[in-house]
Amino acid sequence: MRIAVFSDVHSNKHALDKVLTDINKQQPDKVICLGDLVGYGPRPNEVIETIKDAKIQTIMGNYDEGVGYEKGDCGCAYVTTKEKLNGQMSVDWTTEQVTHQNKDYLIRLPDRVEYYVEDHRILFVHGSPRRINEYLYEDRPKESLSRMLKDLDVDVLVCGHTHMPYHRFVDNVQIINDGSVGKPKDGDARSCYVLLDIGDKVSVEFRRVKYPVLDVCKEIREKGLPEAFVEALINAQ
Repeated sequence: MRIAVFSDVHSNKHALDKVLTDINKQQPDKVICLGDLVGYGPRPNEVIETIKDAKIQTIMGNYDEGVGYEKGDCGCAYVTTKEKLNGQMSVDWTTEQVTHQNKDYLIRLPDRVEYYVEDHRILFVHGSPRRINEYLYEDRPKESLSRMLKDLDVDVLVCGHTHMPYHRFVDNVQIINDGSVGKPKDGDARSCYVLLDIGDKVSVEFRRVKYPVLDVCKEIREKGLPEAFVEALINAQ
């Protein structure tokens, strides 16, 4: 079975379109989105409607939760005062833009999906199995991850949220982060998603897809969103 997994689109319709085109070429048996459809970017409604029209199975991300429930908070781990101010502007603007119908779609998304394929138990989440906004970075200490995994009966854990792709083994469990479609943070401005080929073993392929970054940057500026969001796309940090 071949499964294409992506997440963290963040209202970047240009990137989503290019990624979906590439996914279709790979002819997966299933496509799963790990959430964060909205936030930061200029086209939240268009992204939601594209996902809905394509009938892609989607998990709720922390940004989807914050906007869908109109919490006024995305649950993001901002560090500096400037980041917090920009983040609040993004939450407020996106919440105002997203239609009631699309908010209703966001709040109905599940918090996880699990599949049993070829004797592999695969769990898909946005942040972590414990919290929608927990960051599972690649350099997280093994002991911390072992504590998280001990109560889970899974062979593969697939997550997003950090916007940084990786593939790691911990206690015979494969942890896979699919990167980000709309807001990469690993120094590569191209969109990233992952293909899982599941047979006796699980084969992992990270795919990078170019999209018109400057066109999205222009739209961000036209919407009056922070310049920092433009810089984040260009620098992929």
